[in-house]
Amino acid sequence: MKRQMTIGEYRGIDIFFFLLMMTVSETVIHTAATKWFPSQPYTVSVVSAIVAIVLMRWNAYAAIPAAVGGLVTSLVSGATKEQILIYMAGNLFSLISLALMKALGKQRICEDALLTVFFAICTLLFMQAGRAIVALVLGAAPKDCLGFFTTDALSGLFAAVILWIARRIDGLFEDQKHYLLRIHREGEKEDAK
Repeated sequence: MKRQMTIGEYRGIDIFFFLLMMTVSETVIHTAATKWFPSQPYTVSVVSAIVAIVLMRWNAYAAIPAAVGGLVTSLVSGATKEQILIYMAGNLFSLISLALMKALGKQRICEDALLTVFFAICTLLFMQAGRAIVALVLGAAPKDCLGFFTTDALSGLFAAVILWIARRIDGLFEDQKHYLLRIHREGEKEDAK
């Protein structure tokens, strides 16, 4: 009999593919920004969207793409060690969205388009606030910390659109334990016919 994959193995593979997508996307976006649109003061990133999806799928395991996303974003932009710390540690503030999920309910966020968009924007805002807080702790001027919100504002729209689309794809923006149980139950119903 064929051995079934454990939930831990499935989670590891799942998060690995999200990390891969995020790394490739961030690299392409940064290359496009520096080569094709170097004079634009704004940046766009998929990190908050991917973190929000992983939050929904795996809860606190979203810390992995949050930290790795900060590292990747920093490395592709040639950041200093201090900037790498700001982005990696600051992105972890996105985990505050777990409290939002608990308060509103995962299923409700998945099913309601406005709540999905709200969740996406809050996840990014928590990330940006985290970066600003870490930068302040490391000695940055408060006016400089405003840049974490203004230069990355388009990422909120980007994240909202990505999550709005993701919620429409079966199982993508859904707690994976719930999803696997649902698929298993549907398979048993089909087998019973």
